[in-house]
Amino acid sequence: MFYGAMKLSVGGALKLTFRPWVEGLEHVPAEGPAILASNHLSFSDSFFLPAVLDRKVTFIAKQEYFTTPGLKGRLTAAFFKGVGQLPVDRSGSRGAGEAAIKAGIEVIKRGELFGIYPEGTRSPDGRLYRGKPGGLARVALATGAPVIPVAMIDTEKIQPPGQVMPKLMRPGIRIGKPLDFSRYHGMDGDRFILRSVTDEVMYEIMKLSGQEYVDIYATAAKRQIADAEAARKQAEKEKDKHKSGA
Repeated sequence: MFYGAMKLSVGGALKLTFRPWVEGLEHVPAEGPAILASNHLSFSDSFFLPAVLDRKVTFIAKQEYFTTPGLKGRLTAAFFKGVGQLPVDRSGSRGAGEAAIKAGIEVIKRGELFGIYPEGTRSPDGRLYRGKPGGLARVALATGAPVIPVAMIDTEKIQPPGQVMPKLMRPGIRIGKPLDFSRYHGMDGDRFILRSVTDEVMYEIMKLSGQEYVDIYATAAKRQIADAEAARKQAEKEKDKHKSGA
């Protein structure tokens, strides 16, 4: 009931304000389990996609969103629960991955839609990065659920980092045909199969989104960008130091 209320209020406001366009809604089944595998450009992706679907979509979110103390923390937790997000404990070396897989399997067993971002994090520059073979492929192979590729279009342009007010524009969502990996059912322990399944899904997302594909993980790209920025700032400091000493 709470999800329905949040969908009407938050989802309705998003559709009215931003008027997202959608292609391929017919590929989402009216009932039964499925995995929605999407690129990840913005924090808002987890809100725009459920807003345009008739069915509930459950995503995973870091547990900190649900455990922050104080009034703001309680409101944040209520909001994320209301829009269908599940908390995942990221403690431990494999804690986040295993918790996400378990959560996804439980959602699929209930006959519902499970949403996941194979890249594992938001793209730092709008390009599509290598999918992580853990969560998506393991849930698909353990359950036999079809995987539906999804491409979010231009959501990162609505509110770029550092911009306070969102830009009023129309983002897009393209939904592809379901991918059947039942031929690999039960082979979720084979890392080569997991890699193959993940790469096939990422290829379909790339075709839908039109993004440039980069064959490294987005987390590695973020570290490279951060290191480059740190080096740039250090170079500027050294330059200013030489100028002041001249």
